[in-house]
Amino acid sequence: MAAVDATSPGRALVEAGWQRVRDDGRVRPELLEAAYAEPRLRRLFPWTGMGELHFSRCTEWRWTWDVPYIQPATGGTYWVSGPLRGETVGPAATPQEAVAMVVERLPPNSGPAFVGTPDELAAHEAAAPAAGLPGSDRHAD
Repeated sequence: MAAVDATSPGRALVEAGWQRVRDDGRVRPELLEAAYAEPRLRRLFPWTGMGELHFSRCTEWRWTWDVPYIQPATGGTYWVSGPLRGETVGPAATPQEAVAMVVERLPPNSGPAFVGTPDELAAHEAAAPAAGLPGSDRHAD
């Protein structure tokens, strides 16, 4: 199977996710700009919760929880946590530093986002090595 090109419906889903996050106004604009400027994060599906910026390896809810996320902190700084709640990475003075901390901790095969749910992504990843498949037409780009 081949990866989906940049005009694919999967890519459109990821871009729509980024637009929704921009439109909802819960994440600091400078953080969104820094995250979107990073190609490895731009390929993932973004979502927000409590002002936090999360990244999913799939496009459909209940999204993955295997990528660290960024929280706003006092004085315009940030805190990187995760990937799971209660796990801490540490403080970041700038949005770029926070983004770099997330990128350093991306799990293998972190993009492009898979079109589907976490369960479908897990099944695909389990089947792909066994079938010797290099990619999938269910990836966003």
